[in-house]
Amino acid sequence: MKKTIWKLSLFGNLLVVLIGAALFFGDALYKLNYAVYDYDMKQSMSHAPHEDIIVIDIDQESLDLIGTFPWSRDTYIPLLEAVSEAKVVGFDITFNTKSEDPSIDEAFAAELAMHDNVIIPSIVELESFFRTETTVIKGQLIKGQSLIKSIPEIASAAKTAHINAALDEDGVIRRTWLMLDTPEGNIPSLAYRIAEMYGADVKHYLTDHPQAELPIKYDGTTKDFMNIPFYQVLNGEVPPETFKDRIVLIGMAAAGSDAQPTPIDNHMYLVYAHANIVNQLLHDEKITMVDDLLILALMLVVFLFTIWFTWRLKPLYSIGLVIVVSFILLYGQWLFFDKKLIYLSVVLPFVTLFSTFFVNIAAKTYIETRQKQFITRQFGRYISPELVRQIAKGEVELQLGGVNKELSILFLDIRGFTPLSEKLRPEEIVDFLNMMFDMITTQVLKNHGTIDKFIGDAAMVLFNAPLDVPDHEYYAVKTAYDIQQGMEQVRKEIWEKHQVEVSIGIGINTGEVVVGNIGSYLRVDYTAIGDHVNTAARIESNATANQTLVSEATYERTRDYFAYQYIGEKWMKGKATGVKLYEVTEFVKSPDK
Repeated sequence: MKKTIWKLSLFGNLLVVLIGAALFFGDALYKLNYAVYDYDMKQSMSHAPHEDIIVIDIDQESLDLIGTFPWSRDTYIPLLEAVSEAKVVGFDITFNTKSEDPSIDEAFAAELAMHDNVIIPSIVELESFFRTETTVIKGQLIKGQSLIKSIPEIASAAKTAHINAALDEDGVIRRTWLMLDTPEGNIPSLAYRIAEMYGADVKHYLTDHPQAELPIKYDGTTKDFMNIPFYQVLNGEVPPETFKDRIVLIGMAAAGSDAQPTPIDNHMYLVYAHANIVNQLLHDEKITMVDDLLILALMLVVFLFTIWFTWRLKPLYSIGLVIVVSFILLYGQWLFFDKKLIYLSVVLPFVTLFSTFFVNIAAKTYIETRQKQFITRQFGRYISPELVRQIAKGEVELQLGGVNKELSILFLDIRGFTPLSEKLRPEEIVDFLNMMFDMITTQVLKNHGTIDKFIGDAAMVLFNAPLDVPDHEYYAVKTAYDIQQGMEQVRKEIWEKHQVEVSIGIGINTGEVVVGNIGSYLRVDYTAIGDHVNTAARIESNATANQTLVSEATYERTRDYFAYQYIGEKWMKGKATGVKLYEVTEFVKSPDK
């Protein structure tokens, strides 16, 4: 049995290890990992971004009042004048085509030249028609194919930065490139350039992240940032001092325009994504991703711990511990993120926990079922296998101590055993007894009896204990009748081999006795005691060879099912009155006929 346990456990857990390795080195659970990460992001938001960040929205109301986008570039001239006192002005709009009237571009460029705090973005081309994969070398900046700037007169009049969005496999923006490598040199992101011009110390981000890839810490939704419609600024409705020494971002915020899914919003205007990155840089926040080796170590700890408690604890406690460990993993990783901005991916440890638990609980259940079946077979030698199955299923609980209960008690004794044992070797005596008791046990169990004990060449059998057996009186007498019938072949074989006459005498009585687990805390015996037990034993002592005698109580309840011969009234030790005895002669019918 132990070898079977080890083999099952080893095979199942080896399968868990292989699955875990495949998931660890593969990417099958990235959606679950992203779901947990996005949940952490939403729950950890303060919804209070930096107060110096202002977003000027090119919203639907502005489009309705000013006209269809793109607008004429001279539209932005009064805007630049209105926000001239801002510390940084960052456009999330590109100007890479010439206007029909060159003088408009020249006027806009001239206005830009008057301000040294304006950023006009560029786009880094990361792939081409012939090359669809971006070059990524660990520890180096991501290289672009080319830099798409605004038209020369506008580009030369303002500072520039890239506005490339870094999309994950599911199309969600969770990270940004603070710096990209282009044929024209390194170019910072719009947010990095804004934070740098604002005066924040951001250089360490590039040394901390050699590839300049930064997980974005979203801290505010569109509603959380101070936002002003474009048309209100254009119409002079906003006092100029509103923008003094502040950061101004200008971008699209109209339905169907420049928007992408983010962890906190399925449709976020990208100008607000830039605003969140700026806010992160100003607050000097960095999300730390726990190293894969630490995740692997956690998987191993969870794996070993789950094996241990699954086999050591009861299933109900194991399930409770699985729930507790699950809570610790999920709540613990969220706490790390919320308090320390450390993201520990627990998806794989979580999968390890459940897969290890289910494999081991299945193996344990299988082993316990096998053991229960083994016990049923072994215990079934003493009481009816059907009764054992009911006990094993938990339908009946054997009470500790004794209870008063009406039973039918059968005693039997092998007659002629002493002269036979004188002719047999010890091993032959054991074989004989085993053969006899095997036949007796078969008949007892067939008739729902419980073998209380074998006493040398005698036996004590109970009916109606430990489980209720309807018509237990009938089954007791039927057992005796079947045993006497089975003895005919046994007697013949013993006589032919050893010329010794072997027979069985049986006594049966029915009455209320004390039955239960009787003994001490070191040794307990399930048995019956009482006057009716003693009476059954004395009835058996009055039976002659091949004779079955029953008491009057048993006779009265079974006389419709068997033919009896009245033997007479016998005086027995310890009884004040005689006991009427009846001999079973023939089987008539069963109770169900």
